[in-house]
Amino acid sequence: MREIVHIQLGAAGNNIGSKFWEVICDEHGIDPTGRFHGDSDLQLERINVYFNEASGGRFVPRAVLVDLEAGTMDMMRSMPFGRLFGPDNFIFGDQGASNNFAKGRYTEGAEIADVVLDVIRREAEGCDLLQGFQLVHSIGGGTGSGMGCLLLEKIREEYPDRIISTFTVIPSAKVSDTVVEPYNATLAVTSLMECTDETYVLDNEALFDICYRTLKLSAPSYGDLNHLISAVMSGVTTCMRFPGQLNADLRKIMVNMVPFPRLHFFIPGFAPLTSRHIGPLQCPSSFVNCSTQKNLMAACDPRHGKYLTVASIFRGRMSTREVDEQMLNIQDKNSSYFVEWIPNNVKTAVCDIPPRGLKMCATFIGNNTAVQEMYKRIGEVFSAMFRRKAFLHWYTGEGMEEMEFNEAEGNMNDLISEYQQYEQAKYDDFDSGGEYDGDYENDGEY
Repeated sequence: MREIVHIQLGAAGNNIGSKFWEVICDEHGIDPTGRFHGDSDLQLERINVYFNEASGGRFVPRAVLVDLEAGTMDMMRSMPFGRLFGPDNFIFGDQGASNNFAKGRYTEGAEIADVVLDVIRREAEGCDLLQGFQLVHSIGGGTGSGMGCLLLEKIREEYPDRIISTFTVIPSAKVSDTVVEPYNATLAVTSLMECTDETYVLDNEALFDICYRTLKLSAPSYGDLNHLISAVMSGVTTCMRFPGQLNADLRKIMVNMVPFPRLHFFIPGFAPLTSRHIGPLQCPSSFVNCSTQKNLMAACDPRHGKYLTVASIFRGRMSTREVDEQMLNIQDKNSSYFVEWIPNNVKTAVCDIPPRGLKMCATFIGNNTAVQEMYKRIGEVFSAMFRRKAFLHWYTGEGMEEMEFNEAEGNMNDLISEYQQYEQAKYDDFDSGGEYDGDYENDGEY
C-alpha cells in the first residue's frame, strides 16, 4: 500500500481536517468508533492509504492533529469522530500563536515542533511504502503559516524523496479575519514554493461566493465552506483510495501537472456542487461546469490567464471513451485558454465509485497562470503596510529581522513574474535547446 500521512494544523486546518475525515469515513464505511460497517469489499481494498488497522479490527486515521492552543484539540475530541483518532496524535501548545507568523515559526511553534516530528516519524515508520504527506492549513493566521513552514521544511529535509501535498487556505480581499494576514501569507509563500510538490489553493472569498450564488445559502457558515473543501479533497484523493479504470496518485498528479518546479499552485473545482442542507443538485450532463469560474475555489478568473496543465478526476459509472471525447471537446472550444507549447495538457482519471448521494461527479485541478492575481493582491497590501513598518514590532520582538520580510516580498514577486513569463510565452519563444528565448520587460526581472 502507498500510504499517506495526514497533518492538520491550526484552527482552520483542524476544522477542515475533521470534515475531511467525516467524508472519508463515510465513503469507506467506518463509523465514529472505527468499526467497519460498509457494504462492499472495495471500501476496504485500499483503506490502508489513510487508516491504520489497530487491534480488535478498529481503523484509526493516520492523522496528526496540531495547534498551538489547547481549545482546538478539546473541540476536536468533542466532535462525533473525535474518538477515532489516536490519543497520542493530539499535540498542542499553551500560548497560541496570536496570529503571528514569528510565534509559530520561531518561538511557540519551535517548542513543540520536535514532538510533532516524532509523531509524524512514528506514523511514517509504520507504513509499508510511504507515498507522501498531506498538510491542511491556512496561511492567514500564525500557526498555519509560521509553524506550517517550520514543519514543511523539517519534513522536506527528513523525507526529500517523498511527496508533500498541501491544501492551503490563503487570505482573500473580501473575507479577512486578521489585519496582519498579508504579512503571514507572504512569509509563508516562500516555504510553499520551495518545500511542497503540490499546493491546492483555496480561499474563503471564492467559497462564500459559491455558497451565495450557486447554493443560494443566505448565511453560510464555516461548516458550509468546509463541506465544499472536503468534497474537493475527497475527489482529489479518490484514485488513491479506490480502484478505478484510470488511476492517479500523488506522483502521477505531480508529474503531469507541474511543468516547472515552482509553479505547483493548483486551483481546484468541483461539480455538481451540493449543500449540506439541501442535498444534491441536478447533475449537469456536461462536466464543463467544474472548470467554470463560479465552481472554482480560488478567487481568480482563469480567463485572465492560461492553463499550463489541467487534471480532471471523474467518479461514477461512465465509459472512458465518453470522458476522452468530452475532454477533447473542452480543449477545442477553449483552446485560447490553454498554452500552445504544451500539447495534450489535460490528464484524466476515472473511478467507478461515486461519492455518497451522487451518481457521478467531477473534480477539477487547474494549473493556471491567473493564480498570480491572488499573490498580487496579497503583495499590494503587504507592501503598503511594510513600507510604513506597521505592526512590524510584533514580529521583530519574536526574533525576526526586517531582511526576512524583504526576501519574502522578493520571492513572491519572482513567482508572479515567472507566471507572467509563461503566460505570455509563444510556441516560437523556445529555441531548439528548450531555453526560453522571449523578450519581456517584467519589472526588469527578465
